[in-house]
Amino acid sequence: MNPQYKKMGWHLLGWSLFIGYALSGYFIYQWDYKVLLLTLSQLFLYMVQFYVCYLLLFPLWMRYRHWLVLTPGIIGVMILYICLRYLVEEVLYDIVFGFSNYSYGTAFSYYFFDNIYWSLPGIFMGGVVWAFESTLQKERENRSLRQEKTQAELAFLKTQVNPHFLYNTLNYIYSLAYPVSEKLGNAIIKLSDLMRYMLHESQDGKIELQKEIDYLQNYIDIYRLRFDEKFYVNFEIQGHVNGQRVPSLVLIPFVENALKHGVVDDPASPINICLKVQDQQVQFEVSNRISHNQKDQTTGVGLPNIRRRLELLYPNQYSLKIEEDAHHYTTKMKLHQI
Repeated sequence: MNPQYKKMGWHLLGWSLFIGYALSGYFIYQWDYKVLLLTLSQLFLYMVQFYVCYLLLFPLWMRYRHWLVLTPGIIGVMILYICLRYLVEEVLYDIVFGFSNYSYGTAFSYYFFDNIYWSLPGIFMGGVVWAFESTLQKERENRSLRQEKTQAELAFLKTQVNPHFLYNTLNYIYSLAYPVSEKLGNAIIKLSDLMRYMLHESQDGKIELQKEIDYLQNYIDIYRLRFDEKFYVNFEIQGHVNGQRVPSLVLIPFVENALKHGVVDDPASPINICLKVQDQQVQFEVSNRISHNQKDQTTGVGLPNIRRRLELLYPNQYSLKIEEDAHHYTTKMKLHQI
């Protein structure tokens, strides 16, 4: 439904309830027609006050934020109310119906100060409704901005994952192109699967856990090509992964760091990767022996990236621990309420 029509509907409902309450006394206490006419004129004046404040005065004050707008405006609305009430109840009613609200000879000072009091409800109602709607509108805008910011940040962070890995893999495939072999075809197919996965998008930033596992397996298989048979990585999966969802590319930084900085060619110290699904939790642990050979000098974005993404997607619902000594490096991650 159009927001403007929805707002009009709420206004009509509010005025219907207010007018119904104000006129209920006429039917309960059997007022005469004079009281009814005076009640109707008062309701009309309140509506005029309400919309002058709601549509003009308070929006202007919000724009300029200065008492020179608000104070003269309130005084002007009071004067408008007094003048309109005098015109309707003291002039028009006297001419048409032969009576007026105030008795003849009423002092102007009494009339003026008495109507200052009666002018306050319309101003108050206009201010309250305007403030309430402005607060709701502001909250909707803030919520929309937060969602857009989160989605934009997630999209940006996602693009930072693994560019160096893809670069190295493409270089490796290029080297295989010289003695064209079956390995080249397999590597290209697996790389194609990786790239297809990275381009996959979802509204909530999450994907089926099984697809994330397939991505990890393809990643490991491509990495294995660089080491032939001297490649020792254990990948263990425990629990039922079907139906579970995780943020896309949330697991790969841990594996990438292990392969990049760990020892992969020692059968006595293989890289161990364990994924466990239990009690609505995903537990992911990667451990490796630290390699002391010369390392790639490029700056990684994996762990800072993953921490930021987890803060956005799992606020207060995740844990990430890193254990390191002189020889081994272990990362442990838990995602709750998956």
